[in-house]
Order: sequence, then C-alpha cells, then structure tokens
Amino acid sequence: MAAPPASVDAPAADRSGGVQSVERAFHLLEVLADAGGVSTLSDLATASGLPMPTIHRLIRTLVQQGYVRQDTARRYTLGPRLIRLGETAGRLLGSWARPYLAELMEATGETANLAVLEAGEVVYVGQVPSRHSMRMFTEVGRRVQPHCTAVGKVLLAQLPRPEAAGVLGSAPLPAHTEYTVTEPARLLAQFDAVRTGGYAVDDQEQEVGVRCIAVLVPGAPTPTALSISGPEARVKALEARSGRGGLIPQMQEIATRLGHALATSG
Repeated sequence: MAAPPASVDAPAADRSGGVQSVERAFHLLEVLADAGGVSTLSDLATASGLPMPTIHRLIRTLVQQGYVRQDTARRYTLGPRLIRLGETAGRLLGSWARPYLAELMEATGETANLAVLEAGEVVYVGQVPSRHSMRMFTEVGRRVQPHCTAVGKVLLAQLPRPEAAGVLGSAPLPAHTEYTVTEPARLLAQFDAVRTGGYAVDDQEQEVGVRCIAVLVPGAPTPTALSISGPEARVKALEARSGRGGLIPQMQEIATRLGHALATSG
C-alpha cells in the first residue's frame, strides 16, 4: 500500500530530523539578540540570510506568542516572554555546573563562582562556597558591573573592542575601593593581556582584602566565566604554584570540560 502523501501544512524537516521552521525561528531570535535585541526586518534578512517572506511569517508568529514585539518605530525587539525562559535557564546553568564548581573549590580551597555577561552586567549563576571559616560569598542572581570583577573583565576582553568600549562607556566608572580601575581606556588597554594570558584578576577592586581569578568557559552557549575568590594572601599563595599543577592551568582545564558539557548538554 502506498504511503499517504505528507500534509502540505506539515513543517519541513531537515536531514538531521529537526524541524526547519523551528530552527529558523530560533536563528532569528539569536540574530536579534546579536543585534542588541532591536532590529528592522531588512537588517534581520541581511544578517540571517533568510528570504523576506519567511522572515515575515516567523516574526508574525513570534510576535503573536510574545517572544518578539514591535515598537513604535516599526522595529522588532526581543519580547517579555523570553525573560522567564532566560531566568529559568540561568538557574539551571548553575545546577549543571555545580560538579565542576565543587571540583574547583576542592582543588583550591576557595569559593568557586560561575557568572555570565548579560546586558552589560555580570550575573552570578552558580557558586560553591569555600570550607574555610573566612570565605567569600556572592548571592546567586546578583548583578554587578563588570569593570571591578575578574569575571567581568575576562568576559569583556573576549568581545570586539568597540563592543567592550560600548559596555564601559566613556565616563569614569564607579570606584568600589581605592584599587578599582575607573578609567575605561585603562581597562581596555588591559584586555590584550587578559586575552593573551587567558585569565583576569580582581585585585581588591570590588572589596578590600579580596582577590579573585577568572577564566573563560570556552564553548559555553552564552559568554560564561569561572572564578575563585578568597582572602588576598591565600589566593596569591595559590597563584605561586607553578607547572601543570598551577592555578591557571587547573582552572582552564576545568573550564574547558565544563564548556564542553554545556555545549553538548542538548
């Protein structure tokens, strides 16, 4: 018996078994996010490479569902329904990373943190506190400015220079301690060394007596950094370790495994 013809209303599937229209809708959302969350239809067509009729259909559906909205200037922006998805995904990111954070904490003895860059701010999404009685603690979900944190600096350093400069702005940045770097140009000049060395340092720039070291999590689906934080003297002692057992190679090895796990978790 011949197989019944496929319905003309059925969404097309690609060779991997995925649904093409769903893949294209998510691609459009990512293109919109890459544009800063706001774009015109023509710019979306240029950036995505999709035909304009396809974009019209997908955008109309996304607007109806609340995942995209149209502003008064007839531009399209990311919609409010994405907020709940993002917040939930952020909480899960910390849960998925917890075994790696625990491994880093056990290896160093210091508090291990996971943070992402979101809308120009650092958001802490995971933490495993040190076992020391004197330890650092940052509330998960806390948002801070990137210029005074190791995680913020290592994340900004990975951005194109104009984009990083846009996040920092041109005005003097707030000073949290006497050690905070407040000049945007001076911070931008540090980012070359951060990229070359593969890590960033917060040397009492957010809180006096506290030192933090951060590395990038390569391959993570969103800009993500791994860090340790603790009293200045203890962290400096960790940095003094050399060779393959040194602090930075150890952190980068854990971060690489974490990045791979996050990239393949779907």
